[in-house]
Amino acid sequence: MFRGQPALTGIASGQLPEKPVLLWTFKTAGPVKSSAAIVGNQVFVGSDDHNLYALDLTTGKKIWSFTNSDAIESSPLVLDGKIFVGSSDANLYALDATTGKQLWKYTTGDKILGAPNWFVSDGQTNILIGSYDFKLHCLEAATGKSNWVYESANYINGSPAVADGQTVFGGCDGLLYVISLADGSQSRSNEIGAPIAASVALADGRAYFGHYENQFLCADLKLGSNVWAFHDRQFPYFSSPAVTKDRVVFGGRDKMLHCVNRTNGQSAWSFATRGRVDSSPVVCGDKVVVGSDDGRVYLVGLNDGKELWSYEIGQPVSSSPAVAGGKIVIGSDDGNVYCFGAKVEKK
Repeated sequence: MFRGQPALTGIASGQLPEKPVLLWTFKTAGPVKSSAAIVGNQVFVGSDDHNLYALDLTTGKKIWSFTNSDAIESSPLVLDGKIFVGSSDANLYALDATTGKQLWKYTTGDKILGAPNWFVSDGQTNILIGSYDFKLHCLEAATGKSNWVYESANYINGSPAVADGQTVFGGCDGLLYVISLADGSQSRSNEIGAPIAASVALADGRAYFGHYENQFLCADLKLGSNVWAFHDRQFPYFSSPAVTKDRVVFGGRDKMLHCVNRTNGQSAWSFATRGRVDSSPVVCGDKVVVGSDDGRVYLVGLNDGKELWSYEIGQPVSSSPAVAGGKIVIGSDDGNVYCFGAKVEKK
């Protein structure tokens, strides 16, 4: 799923090679802004060409595709043999992961750009999705039947994060919402005062997120107050953060990848790219992977922010990397899905 787990912390297990090589590409007919989900030996990713694709992780060959009536920027959630994915056609689709056959669809009032999330309550698996209809929707995973709907005051662009019986999301209305998973009632909201377009990451009762008025914040969810704020230059934050035990890593429209101390928000390092960084970084071991609108994918050292490797695609990379089994899968505005990994030794 998007960012690896329901708390959306952007941490991947395993290790990445020092110098990844391009293993395969898969061509779609539109920009790939969706971030892939990797399960077993399969990659699931959406494209602006109105398709969700299932690809073989080893070869990049298409297994199946599912077509709807609009772009799929949402990142798919793969759970219990099903795929849940939002579309710009305002629907959340549930598909069979093996065949791509539609199981059900749930219609909201406007486009869905963020990824679905999930939680289990009383033995029932539930799906959460935010929509541009200003609403957060909670549905039964098995049937698509609505459990509850929470209405905010503007677009919900990011994916709702889940931890400790709550879901947390930022709205384009400048509020950070904390909602009870049990019944969709509002636990609290923080007045941030600027649109929050990215997904929030949750760790130890705190929320980490950037906003449109050029700050990156850490908020205490129990106290309902901000713990620290990071401000560098007059550029917004669209990238969702990766949160490790002591660091927070996020991209900015200032063309930088930033790493700050998780406790106090002090800068540990920043890494300059040549384009804005809307891609959300993933931390894998001691490395950080991220895309940039400068048309490159970067591998940066987590400890010092030094560039270890980069690959020039040539068109903006606003898709976020998916990392599994030592491989990186990422989409680009050039319409391709790229897979990088260790060089395969020919026998």
